[in-house]
Amino acid sequence: MAGGALYPLDQIVRAEFDWVGAWRQRLALKCAAAAVRLTGRSEDEASLRDAWLLRKPGDDPGPAGQILAAWKRLASRSAALDVDVLQTIAGMLGIKWDEPLATLVQSFDDLGLTGSAAPFAAAAIMRETVAIRPDAEVLGWWLADLLLAQKLRWSVPVPLLMGQRFSSVFRAEGGRGRIRPGDDGFERAICLALVHAATEAGRLATEIARRADRLAAVTPKLRSKGADDGLRLLLCEDAVSGSLQTPNLSRFASRRLFERLQQLDAVRELSGRPTFRIYGL
Repeated sequence: MAGGALYPLDQIVRAEFDWVGAWRQRLALKCAAAAVRLTGRSEDEASLRDAWLLRKPGDDPGPAGQILAAWKRLASRSAALDVDVLQTIAGMLGIKWDEPLATLVQSFDDLGLTGSAAPFAAAAIMRETVAIRPDAEVLGWWLADLLLAQKLRWSVPVPLLMGQRFSSVFRAEGGRGRIRPGDDGFERAICLALVHAATEAGRLATEIARRADRLAAVTPKLRSKGADDGLRLLLCEDAVSGSLQTPNLSRFASRRLFERLQQLDAVRELSGRPTFRIYGL
């Protein structure tokens, strides 16, 4: 079932559509919200989006924003892993670094080379992570999607598994607690989580593809100087600030651009606010 569900995603990844960046980043936001919840914080997707887009250049986005940064990085970089990358991600996730964590790089490489199916490899790296550091479960979920991408030979990972952490597939039999890495039935739960995640990601891809087609259709009607900068970001990011400023696009021009695109039903306003507006496909 997991293999069958992942096949359509594999086709999307390999097709390299121009909107695939926005798709990955929206999945990253979903996973980051679940990761924030796992760490005991309360920020939801809207709060994370605000923290990321409304900060000033150079500002620290805070602990929750750093978690989002970790998943945004997952969705935009290669599936390679070394000690420096692992230490950086651990810091973003608020996990204290120690030498035992560094051994996960070798475990990751070994699992990547084995003949085990991708879902079981993902489950194994999670089990290894929690065995080394029980407080590092959130890092295990990050590594699981990274390893999944490597096993499937995706050049850039697709955030999937963390978003399913609180779904029913990890509910223990009888409703008593949740299945954790290393528990009986965890591998099966990972497979079912991938079925759910891949199905949801496929639906999201269909929605974003439709909106990207609409954006392409209305592009000839735009007359804003520097509009290409805003259009490019809409296809690459989950969302864009309504006060975006680039070398070719002033804040005033970007506001007019996004308002025009909203009128043409090519973008959505995602914040629901009259000010500090945020737009996305």
